[in-house]
Amino acid sequence: MHANGHEHVIEVTDLRRVYGGGFEAVRGIDFSVRRAEIFALLGTNGAGKTSTVELLEGLAAPAGGRVRVLGHDPYTERAAVRPRTGVMLQEGGFPSELTVAETARMWAGCVSGARPPAEVLALVGLQAKANVRVKQLSGGQRRRLDLALALLGDPEVLFLDEPSTGLDAEGRRDTWELVSTLRDGGTTVLLTTHYLEEAENLADRLAIMHEGRIAATGTPAEVTAAQPSRISFELPDGYFVGDLPPLGELGVSDHEVDGRLVRLRTRELQRAATQLLVWAGRAGVELRRLDVRSASLEEAFLGIAKDASAKDASAKAAESTTKEEYAA
Repeated sequence: MHANGHEHVIEVTDLRRVYGGGFEAVRGIDFSVRRAEIFALLGTNGAGKTSTVELLEGLAAPAGGRVRVLGHDPYTERAAVRPRTGVMLQEGGFPSELTVAETARMWAGCVSGARPPAEVLALVGLQAKANVRVKQLSGGQRRRLDLALALLGDPEVLFLDEPSTGLDAEGRRDTWELVSTLRDGGTTVLLTTHYLEEAENLADRLAIMHEGRIAATGTPAEVTAAQPSRISFELPDGYFVGDLPPLGELGVSDHEVDGRLVRLRTRELQRAATQLLVWAGRAGVELRRLDVRSASLEEAFLGIAKDASAKDASAKAAESTTKEEYAA
């Protein structure tokens, strides 16, 4: 079943958001999210993640571009979208004197076709805290309550803004399991997160934002595959880098030496590792501290952010030069 015949439950085209003073927080982005998919928005602080999600939630009108959620404009057709979505904000701001159960019942009164509050509290593991006042909850328990309230309306689309902030390792894993179960049941999930491990574990696809633009998008495997893998090892006694097979023949794009430790970067990991081990076997030497690994999402994230920053700096320098030439 598709939303009004659309495979894509969320569609974003050339989306822009400008704040007072002319600051452009979202600078023309495009992406789409399919039904029953977990899509993660990643980025450093100020990348534009929350600004984007607020536009998808219909909390503000875009300065330019187009948003469609379940086939509707979430801002101008809010009444058609809001009952079918759940939102977990970074901070819930609950009345501190109410108990957990009272908070859930109050929220249920504002939701169309709400599920029984006790049911959602059980889903997030808060049934034992039902009679505890909100002000007595830990930070992690408040995040669980945030999630419970987002699930009260049994949403088709769930927006999660930093869902596991404040959770311990066990709580984070429990939340991941719950979100995956919701996805398997047909719920579409869009989440923002600082935790790259969270995106790697949960997301079917992701986008990495940098200074208001999307720098990379795809499955976690596709995004990491675009970054070089690495091989590191300790040079055998009496050997130098020049004694290794020609690095170009190994498919090595870059290398660095730190004392006796050699680090190689390559986009042909199997070929480089195989030929290196064949060379060591023939030379009768052991490569101590050998570490062979594909790029992680963290390395991809840092590499993309670094590349994007370098491009931005180059573009600003070119713009400045052009202005100076014009003024002259």
